[in-house]
Amino acid sequence: MRLVVEQLTAGYPGHPVVHGVDLTVPEGQVVAVVGPNGCGKSTLLRSIARLHQPESGTVRIGDADIWRLAPRRAAHRIALLPQSPQAPEAVTVAGLVRYGRHPHQGLFRQWSREDERAVEAALEATGTTALAGRRLDQLSGGQRQRCWLAMVLAQETPVVLLDEPTSALDLGHAVDVLELVREVAAAGRTVMMVLHDLASAARYADVIVAMRDGRVVAHGPSREVVDAALVRELYGVESDILAAPGDGSPVVVPAPRRPAAAQAVRAA
Repeated sequence: MRLVVEQLTAGYPGHPVVHGVDLTVPEGQVVAVVGPNGCGKSTLLRSIARLHQPESGTVRIGDADIWRLAPRRAAHRIALLPQSPQAPEAVTVAGLVRYGRHPHQGLFRQWSREDERAVEAALEATGTTALAGRRLDQLSGGQRQRCWLAMVLAQETPVVLLDEPTSALDLGHAVDVLELVREVAAAGRTVMMVLHDLASAARYADVIVAMRDGRVVAHGPSREVVDAALVRELYGVESDILAAPGDGSPVVVPAPRRPAAAQAVRAA
């Protein structure tokens, strides 16, 4: 389903954070939201996911206004993996992934074969089937992140939101997660994720949404929007933009702030 955000404004009493954001994310695409710390990226995702009440604007998934749906019905359409998810103590991987099926349970619908199928499919998609019986707190950071992704996938929503899914991961695990995100989109789901690494966003996302001071300052395919002027506007850093071998996606190479000092270090 298509995700449409129209004139979304959100914040806290006396402190607006997101101002009049308009976005359209087609089905099966990956959108990466980038920008400096405190620019409103996470607040935007939380407002879309019904965790933060916006002051104005609408969020639609398909033909439904997400804020007008009952919580359980909304959870059938959209799932969020926050920055620092918390799990019950000593939960196993299988137990964690089963939480993703909670929105599908009810007084007259208990655990079913369909739920089991969804859990098995999520474990297989994330390469965590062999970890199903292990405790989450005994796994590495990269393994845990894949397990959290499995929980979100088990919810089987058409829209998936990921808030910094590669934070604290080494390069290898980060690539694994981003490759998985591409696979999720290829299967027809819409994915919006917050990333700090502009190069990763440019390579793995179909569309870049760049934010500063709560507003969208650039929106489009990475080859069209990522340039030295954007990097300067977002981060106050001068840079060179190179084309990556293979796919030509933009690679940002920051220039040293103190060229003379950098030359002295190289000379030493």
